Order: sequence, then structure tokens, then C-alpha cells
Amino acid sequence: MSYQVLARKWRPKNFATLIGQEHVVRALSHALATGRLHHAWLFTGTRGVGKTTISRILAKALNCETGVTPEPCGTCAACRAIDADRFPDYVEMDAASNRGVEDMAALLDKAVYAPVQGRYKVYMIDEVHMLTGHAFNAMLKTLEEPPEHVKFILATTDPQKIPVTVLSRCLQFNLKQMPPGHIIDHLGGILEAEGVPFEAHALRHLAKAANGSMRDALSLLDQAIAHGSGRVEEEQVSHMLGTVGDDHLYAVLDALAAGDVAGMLAVADRMEARSLSFDAALQALASLLHRIALAQFAPAAIADETERQRLAPYSEAFDAEFLQLAYQIAIHGRDELSLAPDDYAGFTMSLLRLHAFRPEQPLALGSPDDAAGGGGRAGACHPRPPSGCEPRSTGDGTGGATRHGAGGKTTGGKGAPSGAAPTRTRDGRSRDRFVDAWPCGGSRRKSDRTVELRSAVGGSAAGSVCR
Repeated sequence: MSYQVLARKWRPKNFATLIGQEHVVRALSHALATGRLHHAWLFTGTRGVGKTTISRILAKALNCETGVTPEPCGTCAACRAIDADRFPDYVEMDAASNRGVEDMAALLDKAVYAPVQGRYKVYMIDEVHMLTGHAFNAMLKTLEEPPEHVKFILATTDPQKIPVTVLSRCLQFNLKQMPPGHIIDHLGGILEAEGVPFEAHALRHLAKAANGSMRDALSLLDQAIAHGSGRVEEEQVSHMLGTVGDDHLYAVLDALAAGDVAGMLAVADRMEARSLSFDAALQALASLLHRIALAQFAPAAIADETERQRLAPYSEAFDAEFLQLAYQIAIHGRDELSLAPDDYAGFTMSLLRLHAFRPEQPLALGSPDDAAGGGGRAGACHPRPPSGCEPRSTGDGTGGATRHGAGGKTTGGKGAPSGAAPTRTRDGRSRDRFVDAWPCGGSRRKSDRTVELRSAVGGSAAGSVCR
């Protein structure tokens, strides 16, 4: 017998084995159990989340020889025929290739006839949003009042393109994307049943690459088994997907915590040697920083115990403010990657920003700087006065005595003792900024988080220059 791909071989055959769509299963099971059967259902959701699978299970539930039931037997002639796609009363139509009014008219002409073998005729129209406007109009009357033996199942990935006149005639169910944990568990169960050795971390890469689609995950699993010669290993999967492995990301964080710039650049060099995507690397780094921040503030949000333990050292090594800053640097670095001279330069510049920037911490109460009224922040740079001049008092805005230049001349104004600490005056341009004024024109402006030194060129009558 020819090989059957995993996505088809492991397609769920009943509601009990359906994964990740409990809200849909609950509603349909109750309707089948109580006999409150609508004549049209609309399933919406991205690719590979179970729209066609639910349609087939629903067709079996309606036509099972044991009766209308939420638990079709799967062994009767009707159930086996639907699974094999040869049941005459279950019709799957692709609206992308049968989108015209003639195609819809042909389907509706056949719908009036009684079922050949089953209890109901079930018409499943996939990608229904691809139908033309005339085709939608042609089906409205039948969709609103179909024959008692006809059921319609519509499926689409783009419900916004469906007319509201159609939406109002259907029960709509929005299928969710598959959580990564569900995908990992399902892939692990399949590999165990297939007898294929695997590494758990390799399944994480596959689940992430699937982006919420179970069919994509199973297709990637088929590829990974072939790529690894019957084994699914993390290194092989990373090479196959071309993704940035966790080892690179954690190496960047280790070097960052140690202040090892050369180590961070070495990671970038290894990534470039493997032709890995630096855009994907910054995306993955931002995602990892987000997970570390979650581990700090809400550890219970990390459901995987293994991941929580691996993130714990980094949640202790980095403070909360730095993680927020690092996250911003990563996402802005990715946004600016197209503006960089090349991707390598843009990525390494983002790494250098991570090393260079640190959030400033407030001074401890009672510290010498705080007692002196510095009002600054720990770790902030406090620039010295320009060489050759001493500060003057400008508290009243009239100037002050200044010892300036090598000649030691004193300028006019109200005197102040030599070496007196500068008095801040409000900067006219901003309420919350202050300027320490120096006679030579230099100034020191200090805000809550910014220390800026403005150097101007000036001189005394003797022509001395303050630098």
C-alpha cells in the first residue's frame, strides 16, 4: 500500500479525538443529542484548524446507521464511506473552482432529490467566500428554506467577504488556532504511535513554525522525519526550518548578562555563517524577552515547567526595567533592519544597544547625593564644569561673581564665594528642566532621566576660551 501522509492518516474520526475546538464540539454535540438540528452551519478559521474535519464528523453523526448521534460508530457502511470520501450523499464542493452561478444552480437542482443511501444529503462548500455575488444570490432561497433532507456546511478562511444575507441564515462557529502546547502533545503522541524517536525541543520548533495550524505541523513533521532519516532531533529540525535555535538566543543573553560584547558578536558571526535570518532572530529574541518578563511578574503564565525552569536564571539576572527596555530595542531593531547598511550591521547594532543602555535607578533615600539635593539618578553621568571656570550664582537671574580664565579676573555682579555650588535656575523652555549656568556659556541641563552637557565657546576680555 502507498504511503499516506500523517495529516490524512491521523485526521480525527470523531468529536472525542478532535483537538483544540472544545467550544464547537460542545455546541454540536448538544444539538445532535437533543435533536435541535439547524439546516446550515458556517465554520470560519485559518487553515488547518479542523473545518473540513468537523464537517466530515458532522456528516457521519447525521448519517450513522445507529441513528443521529454525537458519537458516530465509525464502523457502519455510511461512516466508512464518508471516511473514504465515497459516500454519495456527502458532497464536498470547492468554491474556488466552482464559483459561478451555473455551478451553484447545478448543485441546487440536485438538492431537491431524496438521499440515495443516507438519512440526509450534506453539502459542504469549502472556501465559500470565493463564490461570486450572483452565486450567493442564487443560493439564498434554498439556504433559508431547504428541503428537510438537506443540510449545508459552509467553510471559509475569510468570513468578512461573505454577504450578511448568507451569514444571517447560518449558525456561525469560529474555530480557534491551535495552542502550541496542544500541537506538541499531539505530535508527540503520533510519533510514539509511529515508533519514531524524537526530542521534545524539536517539537517546540515545529509547533512554533506551524503558527496555530495542526495540518501545517503534521506536514512539517513528515518533512522532519524524512530530513532526519527516521529521527526527529532539535538540531536537524533547526537546520531544516532555517530558524534561530534557542542556543543562539540564550548565548546572547548569557553574554549580555556578563557584559561580554565579544561573545555577543561571536553569536552574530555564527548566525551569519549559517545564513540565518537576522529578522527572525530579533523576532525570536523579543519573544524570549517577553517570556522572561512573564516569568518575573506572572510565573504561572508559563505553563511548561521545563521552560519556566530554563527562564528562571534570566528573570533573576535582569531587572524588570531592563527587560522592558531590551524588548523595545529588539522590536525597534527589527523595524529598522531594512534601513541598516545590511542585516548583519543592523542586528549587531541592536546587540550593542542592549549592552550600552541601562535604565537609571533612583538614588536611595538618605544617600549623600540625595541629601545634597542632587535629585539625580544612580549611575547618571554628572558632567564637570568647563575647564578654567567656576560656577556663578544665578538664583536671582542677575548673574554673579565668577573666577574665569588663567588670569583669575573676576566679572561684575553680585559676589559669591569661590567654589560655591551652582544654583539651579529654571530653563525658560521647559518647566521640569533646570540649567546649571557657567559664565563661559556652558550649561548643564538635567531632567528626570536625561543628563545633557552643552558646551559653548566664550571668553573673557583677555580672550581665554572655555572648553
